[in-house]
Amino acid sequence: MTKNITAKLKKIKILVSDVDGVLTDGGAYYSDEGIELKKFSIRDGMGIVLMQKAGYRVAIVTTEKTKIVERRAERLKVTDLYQGVVNKVAAVEELINKYSLSWQEVAFIGDDINDIPVLKKVGFAAAPFNATVLNKKVVDYICKAEGGHGAVREVCDLLLGLQWKGEKITDLWLNH
Repeated sequence: MTKNITAKLKKIKILVSDVDGVLTDGGAYYSDEGIELKKFSIRDGMGIVLMQKAGYRVAIVTTEKTKIVERRAERLKVTDLYQGVVNKVAAVEELINKYSLSWQEVAFIGDDINDIPVLKKVGFAAAPFNATVLNKKVVDYICKAEGGHGAVREVCDLLLGLQWKGEKITDLWLNH
């Protein structure tokens, strides 16, 4: 990892994530009964829990508005959930103001064109491996993992590995 990326990561205080294509694999699953399903990675969830235990804030900002995402956020104790968002920059600005942060203290992971305006403004921008070509051109880091398959966890591990001071990362979980 370059010194430039390491310097950016050290400033981060909040991780903001998109949902479809990032926390999920981007697929839309429907049953014959019309039930919509989304697949989330349990490892991404553990990364989010560890981030919170290490003192980071975590937020979700998504264009979609579903009970599925609401339940996932509740399960992970992510209280900053913004659904039905057309202007993601405005949503992240709200978070910045709420927590007295700067853009340089925000990490964002997004996979599609509606995420690009935020990716261009944040202190650290990441995209899953299967993000659009346009997203990959504007980010600091392209994950080795695809959306819904550990991309968020990969970013969490980067942040935790660089910033956690004190006991080993595994102790975050063991001492909860």
